Amino acid sequence: MKRKLQIGIMGSAASGKYSDKEVKLAKELGKLIAKSDNFLVFGAEKDQESLSTIAALECKKFAGTTIGITYGKDKKIFDQKSADIIIPCGLERGGGREFVLISSCDVIITIAGGGGTLNEIAVAYQLYIPIISLENSGGWSKKLSNSFLDNRKRLFIKGVKTPVEAITLAIKESKKH
Repeated sequence: MKRKLQIGIMGSAASGKYSDKEVKLAKELGKLIAKSDNFLVFGAEKDQESLSTIAALECKKFAGTTIGITYGKDKKIFDQKSADIIIPCGLERGGGREFVLISSCDVIITIAGGGGTLNEIAVAYQLYIPIISLENSGGWSKKLSNSFLDNRKRLFIKGVKTPVEAITLAIKESKKH
């Protein structure tokens, strides 16, 4: 039996004021992960929606399975319907949760993104977990597409234009990882 992939979706929180276009991209990613019969892993926020939550909700609409990694010790998250499995890591947001979240992924796909997404990208980079960014979204995804995070050139952040390209590349890259 082949193990299902754990595809992480990392993106802006609602306080980052994402666009309708980015919401559409997140929904498409969620749908495609469900249809690929893999798991969607995301940072389950306690206090606000995010592009990752939107992707998870869409994944569930298409009978996909979602895993939400949340900070703190309880399983209370902003949208309880977004996660089939909730893993409280006991760590704080911005202070360790990102390590548990990213190390739970075979590959990550980023949409837009502020400081939290940048932190997640940095952790993936350090752990050699493949990073795919939607280059036509905003934030750190746009800024870091098709580049290395630093001059050590550990891992190339691969930019793609569409969710279909992102999922196809995610499956290919995670098999190498």
